[in-house]
Amino acid sequence: MNRARWRVAATVIALFVAAAVAIAVGRGGAPLAPRPPGARPALLLLTSLPLMFPDRFTLDGGGSPALTALQTRYRVTPIGVTAKADLARGRLLLLAHPRAQPAEDLVALDAWVRGGGRVLLLADPALEWPSERPLGDPLRPPPMFADTGLLAHWGVRLDAPDRRGPREGIVGGQKIMTDSPGTLAGRCAIDEGGLVARCQIGRGWATIIADADFLDAQRLGRPANLNALLVELAALEKS
Repeated sequence: MNRARWRVAATVIALFVAAAVAIAVGRGGAPLAPRPPGARPALLLLTSLPLMFPDRFTLDGGGSPALTALQTRYRVTPIGVTAKADLARGRLLLLAHPRAQPAEDLVALDAWVRGGGRVLLLADPALEWPSERPLGDPLRPPPMFADTGLLAHWGVRLDAPDRRGPREGIVGGQKIMTDSPGTLAGRCAIDEGGLVARCQIGRGWATIIADADFLDAQRLGRPANLNALLVELAALEKS
């Protein structure tokens, strides 16, 4: 496909996804309604962030506000790697600032998406998430997304921020607060500002957001961040 045709195709894709997002958001960005337990589809979750458990284990510890929000609409199923057997457990995957995956698991992830899987990837080039764990601790989230060639394979480039600190952006059709977000570029449909890229990959879709700190909505004082996450997942379901 030549460059002009690709631009037209990317525009059509962007309009289609934007319409799906608008439907999911509803008027005024109202929070998405919880689903009845029996109607919640599986959501595979792979993350280095303390979403399932607190940063430090305590007897009073529980899931994060982000996990609570996800569980209103999904049966959250944590996985440790993107191996073929793990990915076969669902059709929708949230990769929230994951650790580097082995080469064979990246191949499995790419094949899963091309076969019809949907993935929301939060790829943060400058993570600001506070952690009590010392540098070098294998359980501490990595300071940046460990891109081992996956983004380039999907036609996307992730650039680090020119300046650090909180910044507003648009995700799921509504304003969110990010923290040191990166910028995306490439041949996918890129939202204005470069925060979000939407890529059709074979029969599947990948939405990439150049920030993961927005999931720490309580610290950033923006509870609507979590609704934006749900809206993007809902749009992927409809794609």
